[in-house]
Amino acid sequence: MESSAPTRGERNNNPGNIDFEPRNAWRGQVGIESPPEPGARPRFAVFDCAENGIRAIGKLLLHYRRAGGCHSLRAMLERWAPATENDAAAYVADVARRLGVAPEAPLDLENPTLLQALLAAIIRHENGRCIYSPEILAEGARRALASS
Repeated sequence: MESSAPTRGERNNNPGNIDFEPRNAWRGQVGIESPPEPGARPRFAVFDCAENGIRAIGKLLLHYRRAGGCHSLRAMLERWAPATENDAAAYVADVARRLGVAPEAPLDLENPTLLQALLAAIIRHENGRCIYSPEILAEGARRALASS
């Protein structure tokens, strides 16, 4: 049974669990999370709304593709969720299955429908679910693809 309590990513409007980095002036970033539990170190950025947190996921993936040469799903996700912190093989396999593509397949992230599906799959993997409506995901993808 799925818990109704919000996940850490949901609480932070950061469903991709993007690390807080003060040099990244993400649109809608309002700071760093409160410690998730007493004695824990805060780590993740907090956004003003889910659409801007989803936008940041998309912007990072687009950056990996454009500037980092990551064209395949595997290349993008191994940069997104490095093996030093994640079971990268399981992450890639899960997202590839959800998208119905091969891990080595090049992805056209300029395609809003594909980007939206990829965002939803990453959110599911990061949070164990995706609570966001297709409209919220589409808006996050639209914002990511916008030039500013």
